[in-house]
Amino acid sequence: MFEIEFTPEALDDLKALKKHEQVQVVEAIETSLKHQPTEEARSRKRLRPNAVAEWELRVGKFRILYNVDEQVHSVSIEAVGFKIGNLLFFRGRKREL
Repeated sequence: MFEIEFTPEALDDLKALKKHEQVQVVEAIETSLKHQPTEEARSRKRLRPNAVAEWELRVGKFRILYNVDEQVHSVSIEAVGFKIGNLLFFRGRKREL
């Protein structure tokens, strides 16, 4: 089982969401990333190399960007945002990956 940790930036991203959205995102993180975070699935994929994270979890319009350290069995949540069309937003600001 993997330990899940949030970076300070990811916590700020999460706090910027509405309460029911926060619950939805946290529940998805708990169910999807605790056991096999590096196994690609319909809602989970490895990203092209970028400065933010190696993996993405999709939950509806939300995108959770994370890294995995398999040596110590930990998942680091790097950013939580949402997608509109082809644009990705974190804390209300458009961001490129």
